[in-house]
Amino acid sequence: MNNPILIQRLQQALGYTFIRAELLTQALTHRSYGSTNNERLEFLGDSVLNCTVARALYDTFPSLPEGSLSRLRANLVRQETLAEIAITLRLGETLRLGEGELKSGGFRRPSILADALESLFGAVFLEAGFDEAAGVVRRLFDPLLAQIDPKASGKDPKTQLQEWLQSHRQPLPEYRLIGTEGEAHDQNFIVECVLGKPSVITRGVGKSRRAAEQEAARQACEALQK
Repeated sequence: MNNPILIQRLQQALGYTFIRAELLTQALTHRSYGSTNNERLEFLGDSVLNCTVARALYDTFPSLPEGSLSRLRANLVRQETLAEIAITLRLGETLRLGEGELKSGGFRRPSILADALESLFGAVFLEAGFDEAAGVVRRLFDPLLAQIDPKASGKDPKTQLQEWLQSHRQPLPEYRLIGTEGEAHDQNFIVECVLGKPSVITRGVGKSRRAAEQEAARQACEALQK
């Protein structure tokens, strides 16, 4: 098992304490580490996640049609969103990875982080049932649900910016990583979004490079609207 302090902190962040330590260990074990890994738990967790988020959207936005609900759900459960949540949980520090993945920085890879988060949902489901697992999902996703504007397209800022530029026959944006700040375990990425025409430069900060790019793109969209 990994560092007990890190494991305890993770469980506190999830709002759930495991009784079966072996389930938690399996959820945190990547396939590169051994044959007993988190892939099957990920399968379960993905279903729990999709059902829980679908119900939350259904209840929160009673007037939205099926197509809009599906688009919002896809945006919430995609790999990038899951990875960003995993980063806030510092999930990467608790993962069990094979030597190759450790050397290549697998604990930062969005796909590995997203899969591990879904595996945790699956592990909670196996140990305590659907309602408990759904509660964990809701605690993590309710802040994102609260930020949703049902009148918006449901598209992320980078997609909105790209579509605006294409519709106006302008060059696509360039995203430049300016640097990072903070300790290795708690870094912020700084990214610039550079538009050639119209000439706009915005800067975003986030816990992952993608999050910083999205923030820079959001600011660029606001600048274009003005």
